[in-house]
Amino acid sequence: MFFLFADTKAAEHGTQQTAEHAAATAEHGGAAAHHTPAIVEAINHYIGEPIYNFQMHYTKPMWDKFFGLFGTDANTVFSASPYSPENAVPWYTVMFILACIFSVIIIQFLKGRLSEDEPANGQQVLESGFISIRNLLLDNVGPHGVKYLPVVATFGVLILVSNLMGLVPGLMSPTASTSVTFALGICSFVYYNYIGIRENGLLGHLRHFAGPIPWLALLMFPIELVSNFVRPLSLGIRLFGNMFGDEQILGTISSLVAWILPVLIMPLSLFVAFMQTFIFVLLSTIYIGEVSHGDHSHDEGHGGHDEEHRQQGHAHDEGGVLTAPTHV
Repeated sequence: MFFLFADTKAAEHGTQQTAEHAAATAEHGGAAAHHTPAIVEAINHYIGEPIYNFQMHYTKPMWDKFFGLFGTDANTVFSASPYSPENAVPWYTVMFILACIFSVIIIQFLKGRLSEDEPANGQQVLESGFISIRNLLLDNVGPHGVKYLPVVATFGVLILVSNLMGLVPGLMSPTASTSVTFALGICSFVYYNYIGIRENGLLGHLRHFAGPIPWLALLMFPIELVSNFVRPLSLGIRLFGNMFGDEQILGTISSLVAWILPVLIMPLSLFVAFMQTFIFVLLSTIYIGEVSHGDHSHDEGHGGHDEEHRQQGHAHDEGGVLTAPTHV
């Protein structure tokens, strides 16, 4: 993916030099304030040179041709520091891959042996998270929205693990990089637009940008279209800004005062990690709810249908079963 090999900048070509320096520092997750994790240095030591050579011979010439149309090159756009085999694999790439691996391991560990009669503590934790995300989908999308739970839950688990990695010594939070957060925002953007096109068709999906009032359609369509395309940027900046700021504060305090004060601040970092995960998942479900409407004729014929589904869903919760309702 794009963020695996590119260091993005927050500033454009017309900004001042100080803004460009700040953007470069931010993209590296405060590389000036934090030492590069040992695992990143080790990976670049063993595979950095072949990746560097591959990129110099194949990917860089293609990017240079593209950016040459705008009077710049790949180094200027992507690299916040001189590109070399020592940083051929960016720290956020390594951290994000680790986050994916940790997510799978944690889920398997918590799941254990699923039991309806005697659920273990790990299973109950998973069920609580499952129920919370499912209820968000029921509230914002409707009963048919439960079928989107696997993707939305994946966003939640992966972002939460990524956020919490910043609290582990020797690791950094990949969500403290705009390359990762923008990629997550784009994934959410592509997914809910895919749902809208699949359920309503391309013309039907575009029609909802015009709004419900015909005589305002010409005004609303461009506004809603721009708003829609800005969403990946807003999702990415919101997540990056909070996680980068939290990591910088914690790192700065840890460098000044050992142990006691950083430990006291960690509950706030935990709150930020969970809250930013919740906000990203909530906004994703809201976006899905805007484009996914299910079977309208079926819903109109059953006035209390949504509440019935919710009550049946809660009945499943009380039974301690880690499965979604089958009537979706």
